[in-house]
Amino acid sequence: MIEMLVGLNVTNDDDYSKYRAGMTPLLKDCGGGFGYDFKIAQTLINDSEHDINRVFTIYFPSEEVMNSFFTNPEYKEFKKSYFEKSVADTTIIATYDRK
Repeated sequence: MIEMLVGLNVTNDDDYSKYRAGMTPLLKDCGGGFGYDFKIAQTLINDSEHDINRVFTIYFPSEEVMNSFFTNPEYKEFKKSYFEKSVADTTIIATYDRK
């Protein structure tokens, strides 16, 4: 399994919630999911130039499935409709094999 630790700067919680509601079934259908999800009130150290107020892990059965998921036209539609107008910045903190 492959997992990513992701930091976001969410600027519109309502639209981001719609994005998550729409994309989560697609994620589960390919064998993926979320491991952890946090709303962050204060960031003490940030190695990125982007603000971060949301941190989560997302996992997939393999790197191939992950790449296929992010290029899926249905996923891309949810991203365009909700993610792009609700998230100012994305930081991939780490990608690693999940044991």
